[in-house]
Amino acid sequence: MTTNKDNQPGGKHWTPVREKLLLLTLATIQFTTILDFLIILPLGPQYKRVFHITDSQFGFIVSSYGISAGIAGLAAGFFLDRFDRKKALLWLYSGFTVGTLFCAMSPTYQLLVASRFFAGAFGGVAGAVILSIIGDVIPMERRGAAMGMVMSAFSVSSIVGVPVGLVIATWYNWHVPFYAIAVLSAIILAIAAYITPSLRGHMEHADEQHPVARAWAIMTHPNHQKAYLFMAALTFAGFCIFPYIPAYMVANVGLTEKQLPWIYFCGGVCTFFSMNWVGRWSDRSGKLKVFTLTSLSTAVPVLLLTNLPQVPLVVAIATSTLLMICMSGRMVPAMAMMTAAVEARDRGGFMSINSAVQQFSMGLTSLLGGMILGHSATGKMTHFPINGLLSLVCAYGCIYLAKFLKAPAKGEVVRGPVVMEG
Repeated sequence: MTTNKDNQPGGKHWTPVREKLLLLTLATIQFTTILDFLIILPLGPQYKRVFHITDSQFGFIVSSYGISAGIAGLAAGFFLDRFDRKKALLWLYSGFTVGTLFCAMSPTYQLLVASRFFAGAFGGVAGAVILSIIGDVIPMERRGAAMGMVMSAFSVSSIVGVPVGLVIATWYNWHVPFYAIAVLSAIILAIAAYITPSLRGHMEHADEQHPVARAWAIMTHPNHQKAYLFMAALTFAGFCIFPYIPAYMVANVGLTEKQLPWIYFCGGVCTFFSMNWVGRWSDRSGKLKVFTLTSLSTAVPVLLLTNLPQVPLVVAIATSTLLMICMSGRMVPAMAMMTAAVEARDRGGFMSINSAVQQFSMGLTSLLGGMILGHSATGKMTHFPINGLLSLVCAYGCIYLAKFLKAPAKGEVVRGPVVMEG
């Protein structure tokens, strides 16, 4: 007779093939949540034309997903570790699927913003659960490769999802890509329900503390706070630059809007392979060493891109692709170290709060980066090199902060003051 325990990681029926299937399933979930976020960006002209909105109103459509994900991630940190990882993932991904369907059906600007808030609340926390599952299931010596596989979903969404979504939106209208994502998500949800094992080991001590005390302990633990600071700096280093690359390429480098998809396509293809390679490299040579080297490598492409003059298309693509390879390469060992910096019983709450920190950092950095930038009388973007220097300061600061991402001592338990009920 086959028991449920036999089918869990470490059980006699848990094989390398099932592990690969689980990682592939998690990667496809990550693909849909990332695509749901990315597809908004190039659809701006359609939204402004259909809804008669301004640039700032369109910006609110974009930021609403991240703001909602940050708030939800912070709230989920209070209770996420009290649930089976599988059930949490399925419920959250179901909410994301419904939210995406609401986006597709939204007839007005106000309803679209509300739908983005709804989708972000579930999609952002689902990403935290995915990272928690990887931390629970995959041993540290193979976690870098696992992270590389799941995080390559960003590359696939850039290679396939965004261009295909743009073509569909051009042929039909902006609603159709969201219908397609919702249908695809529903199919993946059914597969995830079959593939994902029940993960309850972290719940053994869930009732020892009040949820508020437990979440407070997770948030205020010194090691966790260092990890949150590390994530904030890591996010700041990337979002000082990435949101403004398309505008800079058009205004200063001389590309046309029709040429911009080549930047994402070529960058996506290269990072799909590079992130998987970096993951295996970090497993062989050590996560901290690889993170340090990849972070140091960002200096050349950051300084090149933020000071790039008018150049041929191939030079612009080569520069932006090199930047994407170096920046994304840092994330693989970084996330592997993050998942190891917390006990399994606290990993869900920790990653949820960490996701909130990441989402809030994206919003704050985008706001600050936009305040630094300006435009000349000829329409060219100015002060972009300042953003590049700030990015490097944060990237190199992360090298120092990464040294504090250490696995908890054996037997260490994160505890806060016990709060008695009733």
